[in-house]
Amino acid sequence: MPEQTGLLQGKTALIFGVANDRSIAWGIAQAFHQHGAKIGLSYASPALERRVKPLAEQLGSAFVEECDVASDEHIQRVAEKAAQTYGEIDILVHSIGFADRNELTGPYYNTSRAGFHLAMDISVYSFTALAKAFQPFLRPGGALLTLTYYGSEKVSPNYNVMGVAKAALEASVRYLAYDFGSHGVRVNAISAGPIRTLASQGVSGFKTMYRRFAEIAPLHENISIEDVGGTAVYLCSNLAAKTTGQVVFVDSGYNILGIPEPVE
Repeated sequence: MPEQTGLLQGKTALIFGVANDRSIAWGIAQAFHQHGAKIGLSYASPALERRVKPLAEQLGSAFVEECDVASDEHIQRVAEKAAQTYGEIDILVHSIGFADRNELTGPYYNTSRAGFHLAMDISVYSFTALAKAFQPFLRPGGALLTLTYYGSEKVSPNYNVMGVAKAALEASVRYLAYDFGSHGVRVNAISAGPIRTLASQGVSGFKTMYRRFAEIAPLHENISIEDVGGTAVYLCSNLAAKTTGQVVFVDSGYNILGIPEPVE
């Protein structure tokens, strides 16, 4: 059966959190482009500009903006510039998470106050801040999407404060879904299995977990950025017109397991 295309034809999508060509955000951007969306990209710091601009060129994107999501003023400037460029926005993707590397090893109780605040600000509040800034420019029928991880629900050793942050992010999805429902805008999250991204390199023990994941997960396959991109297309298309406030797993079924055991 031929691959279905054009599910996002005529829609404009802004994707925050692109770091390089291994980013989940990049997988989503490519999938959106393949389905006809007009793409705008945002990256976190000047150091990433040289990596992200060539990616934007591949998609024919003229909107490539730095955005420090710790600054409300910076977010507002980017939102206003996007509105000037595109008019109304259909889709906003938040693929942003950060914690100090020192917080991602050892016991969770060693989390510092400053480290907790930083993780919550960048990984959680930034989604709410973006939603607030873009609310006047979101077209009815549009969608907000963020990325989470199963460490929000179950303990993932060394994920620590990021697991707590992802739990708060998922709660934010539900509250934002309630608020934006009256605007005709849906809000959802994708909980992706482990993927070798720039962010994952900061989690102690990630390489071992990644190697064992395909042995344990029911589908016995690792997750790719393309897998996440496909689900993002669905959630942001009219096919998911009545789906909001949900966390959708793309993890080869790992989350259904009670006691994970490798196949003998």
